[in-house]
Amino acid sequence: MKEENIVYGINGPVITIKNTKTFSMMEMVYVGKDKLVGEVIGINEKFTTIQVYEETTGLKPGEQVLGTGTPMSLDLGPGILNNMFDGIERPLKAIEKKSGAFIERGCSVSSLDKDKLWDVTINVNVGDYLNPGFIYATCPETSVIVHKCMVPFGISGEVVSKMDNGNYKVDDVIVSIKDKKGNLHNLTLFQKWPIKTPRPIKNRLPLNIPLITGQRIIDTLFPIAKGGAAAIPGGFGTGKTMTQHQLAKWCDADIIVYVGCGERGNEMSQVLGEFSELIDPKSGKSMTERTVLIANTSNMPVAAREASIYTGITIAEYYRDMGYHVAIMADSTSRWAEALREISGRLEEMPAEEGFPAYLPSRLSEFYERAGRVDTISGKEGSVTIIGAVSPQGSDFSEPVTQNTKRFTRCFWALDKALAYARHYPAINWTSSYSEYFVDLDPWYYKNYGESFIKYRKKISSILHEEEKLMEIVKLIGADVLPDDQKLIIETARVIRVGFLQQNAFHKDDTFVPLSKQKKMMKVILYLHKKVKHLIKASVPISRVIEMGLFEKLIKIKYDVPNDNIDILDEYINDIDRSINDILKK
Repeated sequence: MKEENIVYGINGPVITIKNTKTFSMMEMVYVGKDKLVGEVIGINEKFTTIQVYEETTGLKPGEQVLGTGTPMSLDLGPGILNNMFDGIERPLKAIEKKSGAFIERGCSVSSLDKDKLWDVTINVNVGDYLNPGFIYATCPETSVIVHKCMVPFGISGEVVSKMDNGNYKVDDVIVSIKDKKGNLHNLTLFQKWPIKTPRPIKNRLPLNIPLITGQRIIDTLFPIAKGGAAAIPGGFGTGKTMTQHQLAKWCDADIIVYVGCGERGNEMSQVLGEFSELIDPKSGKSMTERTVLIANTSNMPVAAREASIYTGITIAEYYRDMGYHVAIMADSTSRWAEALREISGRLEEMPAEEGFPAYLPSRLSEFYERAGRVDTISGKEGSVTIIGAVSPQGSDFSEPVTQNTKRFTRCFWALDKALAYARHYPAINWTSSYSEYFVDLDPWYYKNYGESFIKYRKKISSILHEEEKLMEIVKLIGADVLPDDQKLIIETARVIRVGFLQQNAFHKDDTFVPLSKQKKMMKVILYLHKKVKHLIKASVPISRVIEMGLFEKLIKIKYDVPNDNIDILDEYINDIDRSINDILKK
């Protein structure tokens, strides 16, 4: 230890060291007698600046700083799933056993359980030549996910020794390879990876397969592709977290990474409780068996918010490289941006719009660009889908975080305060939201659900936009003066809004709706619309149709038709025909 590597100045989570050339940029360091985890973020002739990811209360000038010679990295191996970490990948359950309900400063706990034995199957033989990304061993991480141990990037060579199949700890050497230079590399069940470096891929694939969520307004009107990126902006109380919970529970990703960045502690406790109780519809097992939670709550050190986002995306990429489809929920990126702003202020950097640092757009792009559907180095297909919540103050979507996020995402699910307060969930506004994935995804919808699915979606979207225009007139002069064909637009739009777009997360048949049922629901609604349109042309007043209760009956379809018996919807079409014939007879 060099004596000059001592703390010179302390400004919250930012500390400086004077007159040293020991450290390198992005190097992970340990600060003070408590060995607080930090990262070098600035170096000049006089000062080295370090960002500390833990609480610096009690730290004094003169305490020593120890370099590690490596960048801020994660331990990646079996034991990540069914676990909960803080922003720098310290397991919260293990910390609780060691220090109680609150995290002690400098608390050092291994990210992975070093004592647990894993049932390992070795997939290689002596003499095999292994390239980076090759899967040399597997073990059941949970009852639903098989963990695949991959040769770390930058290492290749011939297998010179291997262990037999059996039970091993994460740091046991199970395979040894010798590279072309004669250097020996011992492979264990885990590897390290720097959190701010994207993991290499073979090549990117087109985003032409949708991420099925079971949420009608998303799957039908604003779909997202596997490997895509979406933003969920919304003010306080509009349901960002609830929407992300629904997507995490029901989307058809293999693995869920949920990052609670700067959110309230009770919300994260609720997430943990819900996920532990939820039964995974895919496997019938607990949802936590394919979920990892990164919790960096609002009362945790602010600098660790930045790390938590990178921790989550690095874990997602690791499982993607095994050939899994991963969805990462970042809740919320605004809190991350606020952490960047606070650190930037302490560094006395020149502020940009609303005090955010000038590099905010590049940091957001670095994060969202790590999404994608790819061919991995090991030759498997995997994807990372990023769904980031944004919390604009006062629901002002013109603020910098929301505007810059729109630049780097192709899907925008704008949450509406009026809809949320009217208990219309998910509170996604169908006029201000959009998806740019239609061109890529329409061939998939056409192949699997026919051209009619696309036609129904376009027609429903058209009716909703027509209603929006008509409502401006209704506000001024009332609905009674409208002609019947325009009254029909308003009635059909109400059925679409309440009976199709609104969804009940607590109803067994409405919390998740398969695409086949979504298609038939649209078909029935539009069939009624077409039939009534013909009646109006035949001079039959729409009031007579409304008296029959047909529109009200269609609103209840979502509850009355079970997901496992959607053929019942064909009876609704027959019922519409019978009712229309009755009207004509009169």
